[in-house]
Amino acid sequence: MIKRTITGLALTAVLFLALWGGGLWFAVPCVITTSLSFYEMIRATVQAGHDPVQWPCWLCFALSIPLYHYYGSVALMMPLVGGTFMLISMTVIFRKEPKLEDITVSCLPLVSVLLPGMCMLGLQKAPGQMNQSMLLVLAFGVPLFGDTMAYFIGSHFGKRKLCPAVSPNKSIEGAAAGLGGSVIWSLATAGVFSAFVSIPPLWHFLVLGLLGGVAGQMGDLFASLVKRHCGIKDFSNIIPGHGGMMDRLDSVYWTAVIIYVYYNFAAHWFAA
Repeated sequence: MIKRTITGLALTAVLFLALWGGGLWFAVPCVITTSLSFYEMIRATVQAGHDPVQWPCWLCFALSIPLYHYYGSVALMMPLVGGTFMLISMTVIFRKEPKLEDITVSCLPLVSVLLPGMCMLGLQKAPGQMNQSMLLVLAFGVPLFGDTMAYFIGSHFGKRKLCPAVSPNKSIEGAAAGLGGSVIWSLATAGVFSAFVSIPPLWHFLVLGLLGGVAGQMGDLFASLVKRHCGIKDFSNIIPGHGGMMDRLDSVYWTAVIIYVYYNFAAHWFAA
C-alpha cells in the first residue's frame, strides 16, 4: 500500500507538470503512455493465445502522430483506422488457418487505446492554453477522482455487486459514490478555472461529470473484461503497485473520448 501511494503521488506530480506545461510537455508524455498502453493491449491478447496482426497496428500508430500534427484533426483517424482494419482482415484471410477472432483482437488496441489517445491530443486544439488545461483536467480528474471515491466508499460500505461476472469487487454503492465524485470534480474544475478564463454555463460541467463518470467506470470494467479473458491480473508491472499503464489509464481513455466529442459539439461555448 505504501509503494502504491508513493507511486501514485509521483504520477500525480508528473501529470500536474504535463498539464501545467501544455504543448509538447503534455504531447510527448501522452504519446509515450499511449504507445505503452497500445503494446500492453497487444501483449495481453498474445498471452491469451490469439495471433494478432501487429504490423498494420503499429504502422497506423506511427502514421497517426505526424498526420495529426500536420492536419490538426482527429477526424483523419477514422479513414486511417478503416484502412488498417482492411489490411488486418486481408492478412488474416490469407493465413493457413484464418480466425475471425484474430481480426477482432488486432483491432482492439486501435479503438480502445489509439483513438482515445488521439482524442487527448485533440483537446489541445481548444482555443487558449487555459481552455486546453481545463479540458484535460476534466479528462483525467473526472475518472480518477471518481475511481478514488468509488474505492473508499465501496470498500467500506459496498454490499450489492455491480458487475460480479467482470469485476467481483465493485459494488453499486461504490459506483454511485464514484459518479458523485466525478460530478464534484467537474464542478470544482469549473470553479477554479472560472477565475482565469470565461467558462461555459455550469450545467455543461454537470453533464460532463455525469457522462465522463459513467464512461470512466465503463472503461474500467472493459479493461477488467479484457484481463479476465486474457487470464492476467495486470496488463504489466511497469508501474510499481499499480500494474501497467493500461491499468492506470483504462478509465481515462473512455472519458477522454466523451470530453473530446462533447467539446466539439459545444465548441462555441469555449472562448480563448
